[in-house]
Amino acid sequence: MTVPTGRRERKKAATRQKIADAALRLFLERGYEAVGIREVAAEADVAVTTLFSHFASKEALVFEQDEDFEQRLTRAVTGRAPHEPLIPALRHEIHALVRHCTADSAAPIWCMISDSPALRKYDESMRLRHAETLATAIAADPDLSRTATASRTIARFVIDAYALAREAADPQAAVDEIFRMIEAAWEVAGARP
Repeated sequence: MTVPTGRRERKKAATRQKIADAALRLFLERGYEAVGIREVAAEADVAVTTLFSHFASKEALVFEQDEDFEQRLTRAVTGRAPHEPLIPALRHEIHALVRHCTADSAAPIWCMISDSPALRKYDESMRLRHAETLATAIAADPDLSRTATASRTIARFVIDAYALAREAADPQAAVDEIFRMIEAAWEVAGARP
């Protein structure tokens, strides 16, 4: 996550983190469905309106690093050195993200998500949004010269790689296996008829 530089930005980031931490603590203690927004706000010692100025919904409280995830994937595309291959850069970033989300401390959170229809639905819509953002970054890179359809397809594959690897017995090996297929698809998409 990027570190805010100004005092106001640091205070906003600290408040956001305090709300997210309080929400997660309550959700894990009592169950996601059993905790209301007012309880989260009270636990974080903020007004409900303050909570909603930081998070658009109750589900967003669980996925508080959503924006950071999306930015990291976009930077894997836009932050590459000139002519650096795309797929290895994305593989590297997905490896790091999978390592983070498969840490022992994340297991109860993923269990909670798995048990909640609302959280599963939110996760799915979030992944689609991430894929569209990633596809836009890929399509905008003139060095990559792929069609919009190819960019969208590869972006979805990358986002799905994250989700599939996260659930695999050996997540890091799964990332490598999936990215071999993504690499092949990327090469096929670049071949001219």
